[in-house]
Amino acid sequence: MSDHAERAAVLRSEVTAPPGGVMTDEVGVITGDLELATECTDGDVTVWVRYAGAAEWYRLSAADCHLHDPRDHGALHTALVAVLHRPDAGLRG
Repeated sequence: MSDHAERAAVLRSEVTAPPGGVMTDEVGVITGDLELATECTDGDVTVWVRYAGAAEWYRLSAADCHLHDPRDHGALHTALVAVLHRPDAGLRG
């Protein structure tokens, strides 16, 4: 994650990637149990993921955005968790 984390608000959640995984800028698709982090600095949001328990973070492709009101950071993080956390999505017929 960025070096200016002292100014940024960072929210983290554990998710299980949906079938097919999630696309990152650095290493392509990653799958399985992940940690999602959203970092908001002055309304600019950067979205990171890493394998659960790993040290290295990757940027989630095309997920960065700017919020007009930084207080919406929590709602954005919650929405991303709802989209990405689908451990049983492949079990439905």
